[in-house]
Amino acid sequence: MTDVMIPTYKPDEELLKTIDILKDQTCTPGKIILINTEERYLDELIKRTGYALDDKLIEICNIKKSEFDHGGTRDRAAGLSDADIMIFMTQDAIPVDRFFIEKLISPLKDKRVAVSYARQIPKEGCSVEERYTRAFNYPDRSVIKGADDVEKLGIKAYFCSNVSCAYRRDVYDKLGGFVKKTIFNEDMIYAAAAVKAGYKIAYTAEAMVYHSHDYSAKEQFRRNVDIGISQAEHPEVFDGLSSEAEGKKLVLATIGELRHTNNRVRIPLYLVRIISRYCGYLVGRHYRSFPMGFIRRVSMNPGYFTEENQCAE
Repeated sequence: MTDVMIPTYKPDEELLKTIDILKDQTCTPGKIILINTEERYLDELIKRTGYALDDKLIEICNIKKSEFDHGGTRDRAAGLSDADIMIFMTQDAIPVDRFFIEKLISPLKDKRVAVSYARQIPKEGCSVEERYTRAFNYPDRSVIKGADDVEKLGIKAYFCSNVSCAYRRDVYDKLGGFVKKTIFNEDMIYAAAAVKAGYKIAYTAEAMVYHSHDYSAKEQFRRNVDIGISQAEHPEVFDGLSSEAEGKKLVLATIGELRHTNNRVRIPLYLVRIISRYCGYLVGRHYRSFPMGFIRRVSMNPGYFTEENQCAE
């Protein structure tokens, strides 16, 4: 049996579209579990659209915003399922077709494979550079990654995305699930643990979801602050494996694509966003050197910084 878990916060009609597509899969889920932050927002969506939630299929667990954590919340969702396979998605990921689940879980038939993550297809209307970024990070060829690939792939060996990702339950329980407190990268932290335990990670290009973002420079900065913080807090995963090198490859390739497609005029704005990303990453990597008040202001998840997660004043 396969269950689908979706953390939600201020959801819109895209979530309802995803639920409808999940209902029509060739491999139908046993349950769709919504871990919903702040009950009123989901209630408003249902009231506004008149959407009828199927109580037999959909299970809702409401939490407060102060309770949300990227790892802990998903682990809480896992505790509500007894399925052999758990698929985690984000509320803005829309399956491309009705074969999505069938294709995504197929690599998990191999007991050496602990995780299978999907290809992300850019949504209609997204920018040229975002479209190319998705193609760079999510190519059209599937791959299986393991410990033997770390030296060659570096940080990409652990790359995995909970935008749409399937997990074998037996391995999940054996490894202790997601890290219970993390500001970001819970998927890569888990993937690294799985690889180090001898398992493999499958990138399954045949399973596709529509998912993309056109972040502003400010949003890029704040997002990358959190990425940097997660890497600083988990040196057992990220130290010694440079993410900057992979970032440089993407930047150079994207600039080349903008030139090739006669979009040179977009290069300056793209570079501004790249600089914002890198500055945010550096702040996050060295967040303990900054006052906690500043880090809270620039983080996308200010509620993360409880007494146990304070940086130096």
